Amino acid sequence: MKTAPEIARMHALLQTQKQASLAHGILSADERIGWLNRLIAMLADNKDEIADTITRDFGSRTRELTLLADVLGSINELKFARDNLAKWMQPEAHAGMFPDAQARVEYVPLGVVGMLSPWNFPVNLTFAPLAGIVAAGNRCIIKPSELTPATSALIARLIGAAFNESEIAVVLGGPDVAAEFSTLAFDHLLYTGSTSVGRHVMRAAAANLVPVTLELGGKSPVIVSQCASVEDAAARIMTIKTLNAGQICLAPDYVFIPEHSLERFITAATTAVGNMFPTLANNPGYTAIINERHHARLQSYLSDARERGARIVEINPANEDFTAQNVHRLPPTLVVQPPEDSRIMQEEIFGPLLPVLTYRHVGEAIDFVNKRDRPLALYYFGQDPAEEHQVLSNTISGGVTVNDCMTHAFSETMPFGGVGASGMGAYHGQAGFRTFSHARAIYRQGKAIEAEYALRPPYGEPMQQYLAAMITR
Repeated sequence: MKTAPEIARMHALLQTQKQASLAHGILSADERIGWLNRLIAMLADNKDEIADTITRDFGSRTRELTLLADVLGSINELKFARDNLAKWMQPEAHAGMFPDAQARVEYVPLGVVGMLSPWNFPVNLTFAPLAGIVAAGNRCIIKPSELTPATSALIARLIGAAFNESEIAVVLGGPDVAAEFSTLAFDHLLYTGSTSVGRHVMRAAAANLVPVTLELGGKSPVIVSQCASVEDAAARIMTIKTLNAGQICLAPDYVFIPEHSLERFITAATTAVGNMFPTLANNPGYTAIINERHHARLQSYLSDARERGARIVEINPANEDFTAQNVHRLPPTLVVQPPEDSRIMQEEIFGPLLPVLTYRHVGEAIDFVNKRDRPLALYYFGQDPAEEHQVLSNTISGGVTVNDCMTHAFSETMPFGGVGASGMGAYHGQAGFRTFSHARAIYRQGKAIEAEYALRPPYGEPMQQYLAAMITR
């Protein structure tokens, strides 16, 4: 059954914000900065409640992770936009058709942006894109995930206290509300989540020709070179694979290791996890899987891979029992040489499971990556510039980090987004400002000159001379 009051409310909110946008006109730089400062203060002043609430939704998640990724990460994006938006708003001068004409491009707001934000970093993946949306001068309606209900309610309360609904508003509800939200005639729609749902969102938005930005994730590969430090690579890979229990769109989804380094990598990965998490089952620093459904999904990947002959290496430093828990923790697990058609190799994992494959020549790994959908990220470990060039010039991905995982996404100066099945469009920094702006061309004609009249019918000798002069090699 649809949540009728909230669905009716979001339709009304869209009209309210569209009317406010038209009535007010384009927000000035100072007004946008004021909105961004309100968002920054909101996060800074409520950081402890945010950390406690996200921990409650997950069942187990360290407050330091929330403060680092959700609070500080969002504040950094908001501050970067605040400090640069006046520069980004400056018109770009262009050449006119005639010498005394004037031409420029102005980046103007789209109007009202809809945002469907996810549960894995529920604050960061709401407020980081909001930086670009607000910097571009838009109003916004946000539908956060129902899988983190306490956090979504907190976001709604905090934004409701800081903003009028004609500026930024939040609607709550389940999949029925999200589905209806996708059909609204926004001026732009941002969705962060799975590729399968992204297809539905894009299809729904297309009915109103609403442009979309989709951040979809996918199966991000890691290629470890023959010349890489296996121990360093394993430590860095497992750091991100265990961060938020691997529930990250940019988490490594499978790793290619030189054939002769397989056992060394398994040992190094096991050591790395043990150093970070001597215990797991009751460790408040080790994030739980968000709910029972996702926990069962991950377990089913392991069962399927095991039945198909893959070697399962559970990394459980203290040999703890995970069968009786009040939260849904899952130990980091290596799945060695799973078949290509196994579920763990076909679907985005979004958990602390890591398939490990081997290769003899790096071209094998490149070919394997290219047979699949284009990933959100690609990771390469190695010290050979020629091989690095070979990998990067023969693959396509949303972003790349060399000799680490995920750090390319931490830079506010670089665009963040996918390509192909991993998404479309980008945000962060100026890329976000431009994604949520319309580049409007403005041309001011100069004084009429003889050459201009030569372009009008009836065509004669002046036109022939003009064409002869211009059409050249």
